[in-house]
Amino acid sequence: MALPISSEPDEPNGQLTFELGHTAAQGEADFMVGEGNELAYGRIMAFPHWPDPITLLTGPAKSGKSHLARIFADRSHAVFAGADDLAALATEGGARPLIVEDVDRLDYDEAGLFHLLNQSMRAQRPVLLTAREDVANWPLATDDVRSRIRRATAFTLELTDDIQLSQMFVKLFGDRQLRVDPRIIAYLVARMERSAEEVVILADIMDRLALAKGTAITRSIAADALDRRQNLRGGARQEQDWDTEDDE
Repeated sequence: MALPISSEPDEPNGQLTFELGHTAAQGEADFMVGEGNELAYGRIMAFPHWPDPITLLTGPAKSGKSHLARIFADRSHAVFAGADDLAALATEGGARPLIVEDVDRLDYDEAGLFHLLNQSMRAQRPVLLTAREDVANWPLATDDVRSRIRRATAFTLELTDDIQLSQMFVKLFGDRQLRVDPRIIAYLVARMERSAEEVVILADIMDRLALAKGTAITRSIAADALDRRQNLRGGARQEQDWDTEDDE
C-alpha cells in the first residue's frame, strides 16, 4: 500500500511528494497469461528446450516484456547485459544465457551487439532481447545487426480484450495491497485508452488520489483519474495537482 505523503518546502507550487512503497510482483506465478502473450510466455517456459538460441520479445510499454525477462532470468540464471557490456560478453564467449532489454532504445553498442549475436549463433548461447518497436524501426546505422536479429524467433505481446485489462488492474492494485470494487474496474476499462501502459498510469493516479483524500478508491476517484488523463492527452493540463476534497 502507498506510504504516507510528505510535503517538501522546496517543491514547486506546493505540490506534494508521494513515497510509494509497493513492489510489483514479478514471479512466474504472477504473470497473467492471455491471448495476446501466451506464445511469448510459452517460449520462455520452454527453456532450456529452445530449438534456436535468440528470442525477441516486442510490445508496448508495460506489456509484460520485463516480467518475462525476469522469469527467464530466474529459470536460466541469465545475466542482464548493460549497454556497454556487449562487446566484452561476445569476446568472453561461453554459453551462459543473456538478457538485453530495450535494445531499440538504450543506445547499445551496435558493433558489440552484432558480435554478440554472431557468438550466440555459433555457440548456441541463449539470448533474450526485448524491444518496443519492430526491428524495421530500430535506429540502426547498418543492416548487419538487423539481418541477424531477423533470424531470431520473435513474439509480440499485446493486450487483446477487456478481461486482460481488468486482470492487470487487479494485479496492480494487489501489488499495492488495495481492494477495489470490480464494478470500478469495469467502469475504467469501458472508458480508458486501451493499453497496458495506461492501466499502470491510471492505477498509480488512483492510488495517489485515494491517499490524498484518505479514502478507498471509489468511482468518483476513477472518474477523476480518467478526466486527468484526458486533459493531459488534450494538452490542457501539464501537471498533476492532487487535491484533497471530500469524495462523493
